[in-house]
Amino acid sequence: MANILLNVLIAFLVGSVLFGLQRKIMARIQMRPGPPVIQHLLHTLKFFIKESSFPKTAAMPFYIAITAMLCFIWVAAVIVGPVTGGSLLLIFAVYAIHKIVEHNAGSSSGSPYGKLSCVRAVFSAAAEVPLFAVLIIIYFATGTMNLDQIVSFQVTHGPLIYSIPLAAVMFFVLILSKAPYSPFAITKGKDIISGYETEHFGVLRGYLMISESIAWYMLLWVFLTVFIGGLSPLWYLVGMVILSSIVAFINATTPILNPNHSIMVQVSLAIIGIVGSFAILLY
Repeated sequence: MANILLNVLIAFLVGSVLFGLQRKIMARIQMRPGPPVIQHLLHTLKFFIKESSFPKTAAMPFYIAITAMLCFIWVAAVIVGPVTGGSLLLIFAVYAIHKIVEHNAGSSSGSPYGKLSCVRAVFSAAAEVPLFAVLIIIYFATGTMNLDQIVSFQVTHGPLIYSIPLAAVMFFVLILSKAPYSPFAITKGKDIISGYETEHFGVLRGYLMISESIAWYMLLWVFLTVFIGGLSPLWYLVGMVILSSIVAFINATTPILNPNHSIMVQVSLAIIGIVGSFAILLY
């Protein structure tokens, strides 16, 4: 139990600081000073001492339960991933459940902004489903979905990022879609305020932000584990900083796409990745 709690705490702290790093890098690229790197962490903790309020239009108690569900599923991902080195398929199942919960978080508040966000969550899910084909590519390349076995495979045959680079690009696009200010972040576009989080205040918003930080850490951890192999804690941190910096550069130089264009771009990249990866594996 202590090991699980330690890993969850590390995931939250590292994910929060990486979000703060992204904002700092984006600000520097855009010639702004930007907030402190720990701003996202402070912002998260701040909500736990603020007053919680509940809109009259909220579907109680589902409105409250949804925040706990978001935290629970990503804590489960930490257990499946860094703690036990379990199945990659289970982690993607967590991601799929996250998409469902994200949709319901928007609709449960009764806010028009939340409802529009939940509609966009369906659009984004439709764009991300083809990217899940990366699972099939990884299986064909390694013959397994077990994370420990994938790491062992790379010890013998080298990192997968060299043998199936287009699959790595597909996974990176999936990561990019979950970053704040991403060109694919249509569920939180500024035209709908804060998207599905618009009507969540106080403790509930704090839990949502905790789940986002853990989710970001986990997506980066899975990418590094699957495509580069088992790393030391220091090299995991270095890899996460590099990936977050690349994402920050893309976000700083690319506007948020409208929902239709977002879907078209992601699906097109998925098709290129699928066809190209199987061509590499077969020939």
